Amino acid sequence: MELPRKKGLCCLPNDSEQISDADEEVFLLYTELQAHQPSSSSGDHRGLGQVDSHQDILTVNFTLTKPAESTSPARSFKRKGRRSHDAEILDLEIQIAQDKTSLRTRKGDTGSVVWKASVDFASMILQDARFGSNTLPSLFDSSELKNAHVLELGSGTGILSVALSSLVRRYTSTDIDDIVPLIQKNLVLNFPQWPHESNVSLAALDWIELQKTSISNRSRLFKFDPVDLLLVVDCIYHPYLIPPLVETIDYLTTPDVTTVLVVVELRAEDVIREFLSCWLGLSFWEIWRIGSGEEQIMRRPYAMWVGIKHISETC
Repeated sequence: MELPRKKGLCCLPNDSEQISDADEEVFLLYTELQAHQPSSSSGDHRGLGQVDSHQDILTVNFTLTKPAESTSPARSFKRKGRRSHDAEILDLEIQIAQDKTSLRTRKGDTGSVVWKASVDFASMILQDARFGSNTLPSLFDSSELKNAHVLELGSGTGILSVALSSLVRRYTSTDIDDIVPLIQKNLVLNFPQWPHESNVSLAALDWIELQKTSISNRSRLFKFDPVDLLLVVDCIYHPYLIPPLVETIDYLTTPDVTTVLVVVELRAEDVIREFLSCWLGLSFWEIWRIGSGEEQIMRRPYAMWVGIKHISETC
């Protein structure tokens, strides 16, 4: 079998494609999405993609399953959970506090509840870290990921930092000032010794404020250690936020060092098109869609792109 191509920290399935035109990419994605939409009678009503916005404390379960006839050794992984006696199934459970009041009263606040995209992405990464898959390549090399500094934009409740921090060297959660207390609450809820004896750090980062700040002052006001993996999960939903988001991505990326991973749930076509147009409009970027057809690591309604910024134009 052909080996997956490497793009920074990510291992791309063989049917991944480099993208260069936002209109073409959106047409392909939404044509495929329409072809695979469940019928209204199937009972799969996702709504906007919230898990359960009515719970103050949401219990999130991850069931990791050893693939049939897998010969690969189990990988190192530490989280509280229940292991079955035959080690074929590992159940993980985390508690996430939500802020229902902010969701309903603070305009534009979507980060105060858990969204399905984050749960599904975490489940995919945890499954791969613990057992892997017989049919799909690993998105990351576990040893490279273990040495990585991951910075997440728009962390919301902080669920990904809770679920994935044990897999990396350092995890930095960021969001606007109003959301930071909720992330802190969830870090303490799941890591009682936080911030001591923890590899998770927390910082306020407002993309709009960064965009408004002069380039000469950004390094003073927005200081972060070099980022190996910049994670953007389900942050693309409002056209107004796209230019500052893309500018923030570009600012935090170290050329030929930082891998940018963007995960979206495909909702409004015009918003996805605007995001891709802005990202592709930056200089020196190489952007790939991760998998298509049978080698999609995350099935529709999701799409994933990996981006690498180069020091200069590449062939």
